Amino acid sequence: MSVKRRSLALLVAAAVTVPLGLSAVPAEAHSQKRVVGYYTQWSGYDRNFLVSDLVKNGTAAKLTQLNYAFGFLDPAGNCVSSDPWADYQRPFTAEQSVSGKADEAGQALSGNLNQLKQLKQKFPKLRISISLGGWTGSKYFSDAALTPVSRAASVKSCLDMWLKGNLPGAPAGAVKGVFDGVDLDWEWPASEGNPGNVIRPEDKANFAALVHEYRKQLDKASWPFRGRYNLSAFLPANPTMIDKGFDVPKVFKDLTFGTTQGYDYHGTWEPLTNQQSAIDGPAADPTTPEFSSQVTIDSYLSRGAPRNKLVMGVPFYSHGWTGVTNENHGLFQPATGAAPATFEAGTEDYRYLKAKLSTFNVYRDNKAGFAWLFDGTTFWTWDDPIEMKRKAQYISNRNLGGAMIWSLDGDTPTGELISALHRNLR
Repeated sequence: MSVKRRSLALLVAAAVTVPLGLSAVPAEAHSQKRVVGYYTQWSGYDRNFLVSDLVKNGTAAKLTQLNYAFGFLDPAGNCVSSDPWADYQRPFTAEQSVSGKADEAGQALSGNLNQLKQLKQKFPKLRISISLGGWTGSKYFSDAALTPVSRAASVKSCLDMWLKGNLPGAPAGAVKGVFDGVDLDWEWPASEGNPGNVIRPEDKANFAALVHEYRKQLDKASWPFRGRYNLSAFLPANPTMIDKGFDVPKVFKDLTFGTTQGYDYHGTWEPLTNQQSAIDGPAADPTTPEFSSQVTIDSYLSRGAPRNKLVMGVPFYSHGWTGVTNENHGLFQPATGAAPATFEAGTEDYRYLKAKLSTFNVYRDNKAGFAWLFDGTTFWTWDDPIEMKRKAQYISNRNLGGAMIWSLDGDTPTGELISALHRNLR
């Protein structure tokens, strides 16, 4: 994904003390389905969606896990902040902050990380992980994972920075206690992602080894509470990419859970309009191979992923085309290009698209499990509360581990998408 959107993965052919000041209660000490949401560091810029908005719209109370995206790796494999201002320097006013108190000049920690710390104080059961990589931050993962020495050094760097809280230019330990784990978002081992990424055939074995090194160092840091820190990974939808880059049984043995790409099955990088997050493949889809949540989930289960560790992704945004041929309500039709949008042509957050809903007709394929909007010339994929309910029921019926959201800034001020998702997960 550009760091602004999730990856276009389918373009590829494919005396004992509790450490770090944290509670001894295990991170996964809950019985409900996981509700995992990504909060992006750039949400507070043009989108003006702050951490405090997660409280205001009711999201924070419904999440079990928040992933903060993204931290990067430098060429040496060390963890770095991709935006220090957003992460830990930006001051927040009383109105903007979770606590309702303004940041003060010279305080040890500001920015999103201080807001996340306040969020945890307000919702102590919420677990937060630092997500590493993303579409534009995965360039050096292959180098970092290459040898036992490079893996150990990279993992140590990331835990020192994000869990022990040793941020550059900030007091030692400033971030200590914010994060409960690490989310690996390497896009993609052994497959092309963002142009310029380092890729090697041995990435598959090295990714599994990197995950194991994280598990080993996280458990050492949490001794004697083995498994205290969460370790998750974002995983591709494309079965070809799964086989090229992921030793599924070995990886899941060390992960707390894995989240699947449940979106971007199709988008404006293709000439025809299509679904981006269907549960099953539409019967009339002219494209091959089939991409759907059913295909993705079955691919991981058949390769040995445990159901209770498999968390299915859902989108809080849409893909759109314009200049669409006015046939079949716009579905599977040629288009002239990406539809105009608020921030990026061809991609629109749910909350912004909903404001335009009166100009569109809503269509649903109840058999395949997806919806879309069409006004005669412009087509948008459409994941609304009805489709979130459908996805939650699918997750529950298949006894999967829960749902993952990309990304939380796309919801409305009343949190209607996460509410529909949350109340239908069983």
